[in-house]
Amino acid sequence: MAGVYSVSQVNAYIKNMFAQDFALNRISVKGEVSNCKYHTSGHIYFTLKDGLGAMQAVMFTSRRKGLTFRLEEGQQVVVKGSIEVYERDGRYQLYASEITLDGTGDLFRRFEKLRNELEEMGMFSPEYKTPIPKYAKTVGIVTASTGAAIRDIINISGRRNPYVQLVLCPALVQGAGAAPSIVRAIQTLDAMHLDVLIVGRGGGSIEDLWAFNDERVARAIYDSDIPVISAVGHEPDVTISDFVADLRAATPSNAAELAVPNAEDLRETLRSYDIRMTQAMRKQMTQRRAALENLAGRRVLQS
Repeated sequence: MAGVYSVSQVNAYIKNMFAQDFALNRISVKGEVSNCKYHTSGHIYFTLKDGLGAMQAVMFTSRRKGLTFRLEEGQQVVVKGSIEVYERDGRYQLYASEITLDGTGDLFRRFEKLRNELEEMGMFSPEYKTPIPKYAKTVGIVTASTGAAIRDIINISGRRNPYVQLVLCPALVQGAGAAPSIVRAIQTLDAMHLDVLIVGRGGGSIEDLWAFNDERVARAIYDSDIPVISAVGHEPDVTISDFVADLRAATPSNAAELAVPNAEDLRETLRSYDIRMTQAMRKQMTQRRAALENLAGRRVLQS
């Protein structure tokens, strides 16, 4: 049909339009780094954003020679390069040839400011942290009711000790209403007087994890009478909740390992106690028998 084009023809046409635009071929874009991922190939994929929009960006391995720092979440940067169309997917992205730091992103500044304020107030001090009970019978969980975090916790707990009771209080863990939702869940479980509490979620960008950098959440964790294990994201992720909690876990799975006692270890400990008690009792009986025989041999008792 006349005037009808294939998808690939349209993508190729748009790519050619971008290629002929001088401004897009030599452009500098300022924004905040988000969703930064270092690929095994050596390429760096990230999102560049400001308060009103975002764009995908990539720096190929061949261009990384001039990068003098490690690109990380929250950094404010200026990216020089070209905006081109990735023809296969029909989407445009910024191809970086040079990246320079331009101060600290707004979210990172807010994180640093709150962390310093709470640290000065003593909320991170070791003397205020409660030890995690060694033999917990009830474990409270504050996380989303669906997702990898709760599945991992349930699976690990079931393998370690199926007799430990898990109590989930579902909460939003991302978005505008997440912080109040997490606070309510912590307070609800705290009133139930459980043994230990896990608060967390799976990994994500700094925006995804931001609820756990909220002062309201930090204060709810600090005020909890139940010892709290913070399990937010993965090992590199650090939030305010990690600092104020009684114990930080690298992942939700790790939190389950820290909170739930291993039943086999308990059985082994009991077997060890049984052997030691039996040996101690036999030793006492041997000593008492020897003492009795010694007394029985005395003349005064034989008279």
